[in-house]
Amino acid sequence: MNQSPTEITLAFTGASGAPYGWRLLELLLKQQVKVHLLISSAARVVFATEHDIKLPAAAERCAAQLQQHFQCDAELLKVYGKDDWFSPVASGSAAPRQMVVCPCSTGSLSAIAQGASDNLIERAADVVIKEGGKLILVVRESPLSAIHLENMLKLSRLGVCIMPAAPGFYHQPQQISDLVDFMVARILDQLGLSQQLVARWGYGGN
Repeated sequence: MNQSPTEITLAFTGASGAPYGWRLLELLLKQQVKVHLLISSAARVVFATEHDIKLPAAAERCAAQLQQHFQCDAELLKVYGKDDWFSPVASGSAAPRQMVVCPCSTGSLSAIAQGASDNLIERAADVVIKEGGKLILVVRESPLSAIHLENMLKLSRLGVCIMPAAPGFYHQPQQISDLVDFMVARILDQLGLSQQLVARWGYGGN
């Protein structure tokens, strides 16, 4: 089990799967984990479409909206713009050693695999890889092309955790939120954080 992190970089990108990222953010804040949040332009479109949530493009306005929604202290949730190169996540000397991209588009997957660092999400991921931290990519795409698979393999060989958004059904989900919680529970497990969303195999009668 990994040591429980006290702060994490969380990125939302433009893949389908906004409910996964939203639920993960909620539970991280509930566990008093400081979150450095990065949101791509495409992610804001996806959130408005899938979750009926409009996230302001301005980082300060977005942070204020989210802090009010989750009723959390301002120091617990920081939001940065895509070109905020002076943010802590852009530097190996200050960035958290854990990062989750959820959901992760195949475009972001490709850019991270190539070390592009053309925006803050890509740079933050690059920092975690080069510093030997824990990077989790919750990829959401179907079907997967050979290009996608090659990028995943390349990153996996570097120690990146590739976690496709593929919820299981052995816990007998009754509603969509149960499927979301299945994936979020697996992410929390990977981060070494406690979760009571889904009973572990062999426990709780599942």
